[in-house]
Parts: sequence; structure tokens; C-alpha cells
Amino acid sequence: MNEQNFDYLKNQVKYTGFGEALEPQLKEKISKGESNFTLNHQANFGGDIVNADLHFRKSEMTDMYFFNKYDLSLTKSGQDEPAINQTFYIGKDNNITLKEGYNLLDGRAVNKDLVNKEQEKYNAWVQLDFKETDNQGNFKLKQFHENYGFDLQKALEKHPIKELGNPEDQSKLMDSLKKGNRQSVTFTGSEGEQKRFVEASPQFKNVNTYDANQVRTAETQREGKSESQAKTKKQEVKEESDESPTKKTRKRKSAGIAG
Repeated sequence: MNEQNFDYLKNQVKYTGFGEALEPQLKEKISKGESNFTLNHQANFGGDIVNADLHFRKSEMTDMYFFNKYDLSLTKSGQDEPAINQTFYIGKDNNITLKEGYNLLDGRAVNKDLVNKEQEKYNAWVQLDFKETDNQGNFKLKQFHENYGFDLQKALEKHPIKELGNPEDQSKLMDSLKKGNRQSVTFTGSEGEQKRFVEASPQFKNVNTYDANQVRTAETQREGKSESQAKTKKQEVKEESDESPTKKTRKRKSAGIAG
């Protein structure tokens, strides 16, 4: 067995979020020398169950194995059957960890440092597009780049969140939201402190808010309505401008979303 290859793979599995529990099975499979094999892993996130099938393939030229992809399925709390599944491919760059995969399947956005085809680094929020799939049946990824205009801190500051008053708590909150988590926070107001949950919503440039039972609250609905009204007003102004005989034709730049 190629010990160096095993060490590389076990670390790759570990840092993709699957921990160290699969090491014995991984070592056994590599020792058998099979051309390809699959390892299974299950995790529980707040009552939601994710099942992962990790796929490994042996090189046709050497004794080295490669961790190519993992299939992930999500079964929501209280349900018996998986609600959704997705394949995440593993490569040199732009990999999705297990927890990030869960958050994406659960409809949330994740902030990632990515690399494009020209090997240029950039930052973007990524989110699954449940309305569009590729040729393999995978949901496509929507990307919201920095020039799209979503400012997480400003979106949070629209709400009376206690944690924003402490730099360390604020940093932890933002880091958690960037990982795609729905994070518990404390709202302050005339009725005292109340437990709430928030999650990033880069597409609509705000944060979704939930009550202590994780039911969507009116704050999010009002904010979404306000955003919609602003877009409608902007469209009305544009239409009036288009009707002006002195208007000039201009090309609009992309808003920074890549599918």
C-alpha cells in the first residue's frame, strides 16, 4: 500500500468535514487494491440527517487513489425519506465541505474564496439554484460576487442584534453566517431580550430572521417587501426615462451573478 497516498487521502477526507472515523475503512479498501470503492458517512445537524457516499478511484497508471466526489442526501427532521440530493466534486480548488454541503442543500448561501479558470482568486457567495439542473441532474450553483453589492454587516445592522455590540461576538457571528449556518442571536428592544435566528440572503441583499422556534418572522417579510417595492419604483423611473425623446442608449453591465 502506498502509505504517502493513504496519508494524503485521510487528511483530505478529514478536512472536507468527514472527520477521522473513516480512516480504518479507507486503509482497508486501499490495501485490497480495488479499482474503485465507496465509503459511507452519516451526520446529524440539529435533527436533519445527511448521508454521504464518498467515491474513490485508482489511477490506471500508478498505485495512487483519488477522492473524486461525494454524493450527499438530506433528510429533514421528522421525515423518513431524503428531500434532496447533490453531488459535490473534489479537486484542487473550490471544494465544498460536508457542513457547507448540508447548508447548501438546506437552501442557504455559503461565502467562499474561489479560483477561476485563469487561476485568479475571488470571493463570492454560492447558493444552489433549485430551479435549474445540469446534464448530470445536479442543481447549478448561483454565484453572487463582491460587485453584486451584498454587505453582510450592513444587512445585520438593520436589526437590533445584541452581538453586534461586541467586536468578538460580531466576528464569530459573521464567520458563522459566511459558512452558511442559521445562527442564533439575541434581539434587544422594548420587550427585553429575545432569542432569534438569522441567516444570510445575498440574492436579496438582506438577512432572513426567524423566531426562537425557527419560524420565519415579519422582519424578513417586511424587508423583502421593501426591496420589491424599491425595484418596482426603479423600474417605473426607468420606463419614464425610456419614453423621453432625449434618452441615450446604454449597455448595462452584469450584476455579478454567474450561474
